[in-house]
Amino acid sequence: MQGHHELWVTRLFNDYLAAPASAVLNAAGVQAHDPARPWNNFMAMEMVVVLLIIALFLFLRSRLSMDHPGKLQHSFEIIYDFLRGQAEEMVGHHGHKYLAFFGTLFIFILFANLLGLIPGFESPTMVPAVPLGCAIAAFLYYHIMGMREQGLGKYLAHFAGPMIWMAPLMIPIEVISHFARPLSLTVRLFANMFAGEQVTLVFMSLVPLVVPAAFMGLHLFVAILQAYVFTVLTMMYVGGATAHEEH
Repeated sequence: MQGHHELWVTRLFNDYLAAPASAVLNAAGVQAHDPARPWNNFMAMEMVVVLLIIALFLFLRSRLSMDHPGKLQHSFEIIYDFLRGQAEEMVGHHGHKYLAFFGTLFIFILFANLLGLIPGFESPTMVPAVPLGCAIAAFLYYHIMGMREQGLGKYLAHFAGPMIWMAPLMIPIEVISHFARPLSLTVRLFANMFAGEQVTLVFMSLVPLVVPAAFMGLHLFVAILQAYVFTVLTMMYVGGATAHEEH
């Protein structure tokens, strides 16, 4: 678990990249617990995820082919088609305009969830700060897209309800509801990934390999499912924010 030990990757980051991390944290007004070793496990794991995604897509781009697509290209084409279909279902016919954000969110969370299955690594999403960061990004994104699509005045008018006399009641309800969304996204992703990680670790320490392998399979399923759920909920929020009222 985060904080109980320093992973080997984190040790490398602290040995060779402590100064840049400290500079960034200081610029953000955050004080590291140990300025000499500012990298936490989840921070290092996030960087690993980002580097893996960049390397994978650079490799994929170099091998793209219209005539002879490889298995990797087929796999990501399936993911793309699936996310596009979900976006058009949840957001509407204009859902493809937001596909880049949905795809980035899904791929990052999926890779972050799956990283814990590799020995010597941890899922950064089992630390609340990482799901919270994704949830805040989703929260800001759907509000910005809603204001861009409908205009600031019309978008804010949605918070007042369908009738002006309902505004004193509807505005507090809507504000609380919208601020509860990032909390819900954070807790759902964090709790599921943390529980899955702990169950797998416990059984690996108690029983032979076969039983932990079954729990690792369950962990794999949960990792994929939680990335999907997080992304679909974000699609729903974007759809609600960008929908035009029918008169």
